[in-house]
Amino acid sequence: MSQPQPEPLPLATPVRFLRKVGPQRAESFARLGVHTAGDLLEYFPRDHEFLPPVTALGELLPDAAGRRATVVGEILTQRYVARARPPRFELILSDGQEECRLIWFHGHYLRDQLRPGDRLAAWGKVSRYRESLQLVNPRWRKVEDLEDLDSLQRHGLAVYPASGELSSGQIAQVVQVNLEDLLAAAAEPYDQPFRSQRRLPTRREALAWIHQPPGAEHVAQARRRLAYDELFLLELAVALRREKLRRTQPACPLPLAAELDRRIRRRFPFLLTADQDRVIAEIAADMARAQPMNRLLQGDVGSGKTVVALYAALLAVGQHRQVALMAPTEILAEQHFLSLERYLHHSRVRRALLTGGLPSRQRTALLQQIRSGESDIVVGTQALLEKDVDFARLALVVVDEQHKFGVRQRQRLRGKDAAPHYLVMTATPIPRTLALTVFGDLDVSTIEHLPPGRRPITTRWYPPQRLPDAHEFMREKLRRGQQAYFVYPRVEELAGYEPTLFPDESSPPNAADAPGAGGGAPREPRSGYAAGPLKAAVAEHAVLQQQVFPDFRVGLLHGQMSRADKQRIMDDFRRRRLDVLVATVVIEVGVDVPNATIMVIEHADHFGLAQLHQLRGRIGRGTLPSYCLLFAEAPTEPAQRRLEILTQTTDGFRIAEEDLRLRGPGEFLGTAQHGLPELKVADLLRDTDLLRMAQRDAFEVAGRDPELSQPMHEVLRRTLHERFGENLLLADLA
Repeated sequence: MSQPQPEPLPLATPVRFLRKVGPQRAESFARLGVHTAGDLLEYFPRDHEFLPPVTALGELLPDAAGRRATVVGEILTQRYVARARPPRFELILSDGQEECRLIWFHGHYLRDQLRPGDRLAAWGKVSRYRESLQLVNPRWRKVEDLEDLDSLQRHGLAVYPASGELSSGQIAQVVQVNLEDLLAAAAEPYDQPFRSQRRLPTRREALAWIHQPPGAEHVAQARRRLAYDELFLLELAVALRREKLRRTQPACPLPLAAELDRRIRRRFPFLLTADQDRVIAEIAADMARAQPMNRLLQGDVGSGKTVVALYAALLAVGQHRQVALMAPTEILAEQHFLSLERYLHHSRVRRALLTGGLPSRQRTALLQQIRSGESDIVVGTQALLEKDVDFARLALVVVDEQHKFGVRQRQRLRGKDAAPHYLVMTATPIPRTLALTVFGDLDVSTIEHLPPGRRPITTRWYPPQRLPDAHEFMREKLRRGQQAYFVYPRVEELAGYEPTLFPDESSPPNAADAPGAGGGAPREPRSGYAAGPLKAAVAEHAVLQQQVFPDFRVGLLHGQMSRADKQRIMDDFRRRRLDVLVATVVIEVGVDVPNATIMVIEHADHFGLAQLHQLRGRIGRGTLPSYCLLFAEAPTEPAQRRLEILTQTTDGFRIAEEDLRLRGPGEFLGTAQHGLPELKVADLLRDTDLLRMAQRDAFEVAGRDPELSQPMHEVLRRTLHERFGENLLLADLA
C-alpha cells in the first residue's frame, strides 16, 4: 500500500521555517529580499558555472599557461600572508603525484574554512609560478569523493547574488535541501498544448533546471520559460486593464466633420506637417468611437506635439465638450496655457489655468466655472486631480510628460456619464519594447520628424578647463542679441563652500563657431572644480553676473522660488529683458524661448541621458544655429558613454534606446510609479521576440476571458494577483 504524499509546502511560508535557515539567517535573507519560500524559489542564480575537466597536475605541467582546468587533491599546508601587498591566503594542494599552489588575494576569510587534510576541488585558469603550477583566486568546493565531483561537473554550480552575511554557496545549500518541497508547490498556469506550441518546458522543470541544471543546455531552456512567464504576466495585466477600460464605461463619440476640421486648421498660422496630419487622423478616428481613446503621442522635443493636442482639444470643444490638459509642473502648465492663448486669441473658446498656487477666492470661482461648464479647456497641474474639481462635460484628457505620472493618476480624471478620451504625450521617446509593456494598454502615435526650419543643435563635450572659452563664445552671441542658459545640478552650494571668482577675462582667446575653435591657450578652471563640491545655481548666478557677464542681464530660476517669482523670471527671459538664465532642471520641460541658442551644462555627468536630452531641447527652437556645451570630467565609464551619445546624435529615439540599455527598464521609467515589476530573468533588449509572443498570447487570453473567470485560468488569476496586487489597477481581480 503506497504511503500518502505529504502536503506541498505553501510558498507563503516564512523563510525562517525552511531547513537550514532559522531566525538569524532569515534576517540575512530578508536583506536580500527573500522573505518567503516563494521568494527563495524565485531567487534565481545570476550565473551557472560548469567545471572544466578534472586534470592530473602532472598532465598540466607541460602547457599550463592560460588553460582552464579542475584540480583535485589534499591540502598539505596553508598560510595567510598579511604583510604582502596585497595580503593573500595561500595553500599547497597535492594529488599524490604533483603539487600546486592556490592563492586568494585578500583571502583572510578562508583561514577558518580550509585546513590541512581537507580534500578540495579547485578550478580556474592555470599559470606557472617559477617551476610549479598555481591557480589565482580559483573557485573551490570541498569534496569527499569523486562522486561529489562528478555531480558538480554534470549539474554545474549555481552562482547566486550574495551578501557579506550569506555566500553564494550557503544560499545554494539552502536552496538544494528545500528545492523538492518548493517545487511541489509550483503551480502550472498553461496546459500541455499551449506549452508544446511554444516549446516551453513545465514551470516545475524550469525552476528545477535553473537551480540545478542537468546540463548547460537546460539552463537556456529554463531561462526562456521563466522569461516568458514574466513577460506574459506583465502583458496580461496590461491587457486586462485595457479590456476593463473598454468594456466598463463608454465614451462620448466625437466625429470630425469637414467644416470643424477647416475651422480648427485656421487657428494655426502654418501648415501642419505630414507627421502631424497622420497622427491627427489616428486620434480623430479614436475619438469618433464610443470606446474611450487611450493613445500615447510620442515625439522628440520640438516636434509639434502641442499643436496635435490642441487640435484634439478643439475637436472636443467644437462639439460643446470640456477638455483637461494636465502637466507635471506649474512652469509647464503655464507654458501650455500661454500657447493656447497665442493660438486661441480672439476665439470664443474659454480657457482656464488651475494650479496649486491659486488664491482661495480665485480657485473657488474657477472651480464653479468648471462645474457649470463655463470653462472649455482647463490647463493645470496635479491640482486637476483634487476631489473638488468636478467637470460638467469632460470628454478629453490630455496628459503631458506622462512618464511623470503613474497609471492611477492619469486614470483619476473621469467623466460623469461617459469616460473621457485619453491622449498622453511624452517628449521622452519610449523604446518599442517598453511601449509594448508599460504602455501596452495604449495605442502609440509617433511624430518622427521635426517641423521644417528647425536647425540642428551642435553638441560638444569639454573638460572644465575650457569653460572660459565658452564664456567668450557666448559673449559674441549675446552681443548679437541671442540668449543663453547655464544649468547646474544643485540649487545651493554645500555648507562651508564659497565659490572663487575667475581672474580677469578682459583679454580672452578669440572664438570662431564653437568654443575653443580659435587661438589662445585654455585658461585654468576655478579651483576645486573637478574634485570639490558641485557648483550650484545660486552661487554661480552671482559669479556670472558680477564677473563673467557684467555687461549683460543674468537671471536665476530654480524650483525653490515662489510661483510668482518663477513666472516673473520666465516672462523676463521670454521678453528678452534677460540675456542669460541660470537655472536647475526646473527648465527641463516646457520652456520655449526661440531666441535662446546656447546652453551650458556644468557637471553634465551628474545628469541622466534622457534628462540631458530634455535640457538640450530648450534650445534649437528657432531658426538660428544652436549650441549645447557639456562640461564634465566624467570619471566613470557610464558617465562618459552618456556624454558621448549626446555629442553623436540628437535623435531622441536612439537616445532612448541607449538610455534603456544603460539603465535598464525599471530605472528608465520608475518601477514603483508605473507598476513595472522587477524582471528577474527577462531582458527587454534581448528578448524582443519572446516579448512579442507573450503580448500576443496575453491579449488573446484577455479578449476571450477578461475576468479570468474560466476554471482553466484559475492559476493565472491567482498568480497575477500575487505578482501585482493593485500595481496595475487589478484590485478587482482579488
